[in-house]
Amino acid sequence: MTEKCAVYPGTFDPMTKGHFDLIVRGAKLYDRLIVAVAATSTKSGAMFAAADRIAMIREDVAAAGLANVEVKVLDTLLVDFCRREGVKVVIRGVRVYSDFEYEFQMALTNRRMAPEIETLFMMPSEHLAYVTASTVREIARYGGDTAPFVTAAVQKRLQEGKGQK
Repeated sequence: MTEKCAVYPGTFDPMTKGHFDLIVRGAKLYDRLIVAVAATSTKSGAMFAAADRIAMIREDVAAAGLANVEVKVLDTLLVDFCRREGVKVVIRGVRVYSDFEYEFQMALTNRRMAPEIETLFMMPSEHLAYVTASTVREIARYGGDTAPFVTAAVQKRLQEGKGQK
């Protein structure tokens, strides 16, 4: 039997509870799940460097006991990363219709470049569907309480005053 493996790519700047929900659920679906963290963030108001984002995700993954989850840097085209890692499935989170439009376009582009790689769209749990990293960045920027929206590792860094890239 061959190992079932998927990759969940993103900037995760910062990782939200919605992101982590998909990591936990993806880890149940696959023998091996790679969280591929974008080396650079093109998002306005980026908070954390890639090394910090990777460290926080690893901390939360370890705390949750997700032994089949790996966290790696994504510093190339996603399809090239997938080929290098031997992955045939990409997991993408979709919260609202506008997410789907963007993700659908990316999935078709990836399919054109690498027809052997499939994209699996997953919805976050209902109670997390409204949470976005950009909203968290805005709350943090103005000193609001981010605890309901982010994982323990992210919250710890924010409380320590880290998070300004």
